[in-house]
Amino acid sequence: MNHVVSLAKVDTRPDQLGRGVSVSATLLGMSSVYFYTAILSFTSGIFARSFFNLGLPVVLWLLLLAFGFAVVRQRGGRASSLPYLVALGIGLMFFGLGILRLEINSLLSSPSVLEPQLGQAVELTGVVVREPDVREKSQHLTLKVGDDKILVTTDRYATVSYGDEIVVKGKLELPTAFATDLGRTFDYPGYLRARGILYTISFATFSIIDQNKASGFLDWLYQNKKNFTQVLEENIPEPHVGLGEGLLLGIKQALGTNLEEAFRRTGIIHIVVLSGYNVMLVVLFVMYILAIFLPLRIRAVIGVLAIILFALIVGLSATVVRASIMAVLVLVAQSTGRQYAVLRGLFLAGLVMLLLNPYLLVYDVGFQLSFMATLGLILVAPQFETLLVRVPTFAGVRGFLLATLATQIAVTPLLLYQMGQFSLVAVIVNVLVLPAVSLAMLLTFITGVLGSVSATLALPFAYSSYLILSYIISVATWFSSLSFAILTVSAFPFYFVPVAYGGIAFAFYWFYWRRSSISVVVLPGDISEWIIVPEFDVEKEVAVAKTNGGREQSSRPPTPTTDTVTPDADIPIFFR
Repeated sequence: MNHVVSLAKVDTRPDQLGRGVSVSATLLGMSSVYFYTAILSFTSGIFARSFFNLGLPVVLWLLLLAFGFAVVRQRGGRASSLPYLVALGIGLMFFGLGILRLEINSLLSSPSVLEPQLGQAVELTGVVVREPDVREKSQHLTLKVGDDKILVTTDRYATVSYGDEIVVKGKLELPTAFATDLGRTFDYPGYLRARGILYTISFATFSIIDQNKASGFLDWLYQNKKNFTQVLEENIPEPHVGLGEGLLLGIKQALGTNLEEAFRRTGIIHIVVLSGYNVMLVVLFVMYILAIFLPLRIRAVIGVLAIILFALIVGLSATVVRASIMAVLVLVAQSTGRQYAVLRGLFLAGLVMLLLNPYLLVYDVGFQLSFMATLGLILVAPQFETLLVRVPTFAGVRGFLLATLATQIAVTPLLLYQMGQFSLVAVIVNVLVLPAVSLAMLLTFITGVLGSVSATLALPFAYSSYLILSYIISVATWFSSLSFAILTVSAFPFYFVPVAYGGIAFAFYWFYWRRSSISVVVLPGDISEWIIVPEFDVEKEVAVAKTNGGREQSSRPPTPTTDTVTPDADIPIFFR
């Protein structure tokens, strides 16, 4: 009978386990080293090329060096050093490929036909290729003219929809960087470039030539979204409906300036710009409903489609795309019976996003903060679990506290560098607010669905959602009014950011080392003295496998699936 060995933390000193065990463990762990080396090197190549014009000759030399290490590895050498030569070769190769990814963009970009008209009053005809971004005082349109995209700023109350063909009149300009109120320089050209936009036209006037010139499916999707928000606005008063729309659809502008500032000061703005937490709630809701009458694999397929549909409806922001990719990977792993490594899933999601759009790495703050927050949940949160055992689990308070602490630690250096502000009340406000978010989203959604049929049917749900939304607004408003709610720091050089993260990494390494040294168990050198403890019944698992079509199952404890999801199940860490 096969069993799994259950052991405490083990002292792997050579005098106890032997030199061969240490070498074997090193070799077994090299596959992970290769994976992370490849992705980190690729990312580093993109980062370096974003600031320095390295060119194709540098890429060629890096690939030749990588090839040289491959030859050395093929011809053999000391067995203990070969894996590290392979890792170095992989690092050089993918660093070069990261540079090449941005070089390809430069090589494929051709001079714009609009460039001679810069600084002049123009009259251009194009198609609105993204859903209009309606703000408090203006409306932003993404207009495609030929191969170029232009950001057009116009009247907030102008009626225009996705897919409309319009004629725009205004001054064609290049976007310029500007200084924020906190002394930061915002790279506006880079921010727009990450969205494929090169030019701007401000204070434009336009007229509609034709409608529905773009994708029919997206036009249908956005029209239903517009109808849904109109139903919500008819049943829930302002500013509560703005918050409801933000929670469900990520319409941050619906909050208004004052409420948005209150959410920023209290560190909960992420709930209305649609973080991975919102994506998780949608996925769990869909999978929970489908679990009633559909098998796992069909649910997984429908779940993937629901994720894609939701991402399209709310807009493909970096945060939503990252969470959606990771959610899809989880559903695929569950449906195929494979294990899911959350850290690998995060890095793989980041790699896919950078392959599609390498400008996200340097110019999209949302991508940076989303990645670091999730990394904090994976690496930092487990270090606090033993420290928070006395915190009650009622309404998920412990989980929300753990998640907020981990994400705050992970994003603080980057947040201070990019924004210059850090909320000192974010931890307590998140713990108070997050348990109410899922209920507010559900009630708001039901209000919108029933409201499209009958306002009378929607009335009790509209009132209930109003009460929950009032609670969230009241908490945010009260805490934001505190004089110490937010910490503001002056601008500082970028090199402080990696230094700060290095300090955080060292602090956690020291904490982990100190905690591990207390509970070290030294195993006897003779394996005959080891005690083998079965953690689960393998015979039972084999019997279950036979009833599952005879397919062989791996000998490991079964991982939780959506079959066991309950309304108060723990929140999967990868979604937040």
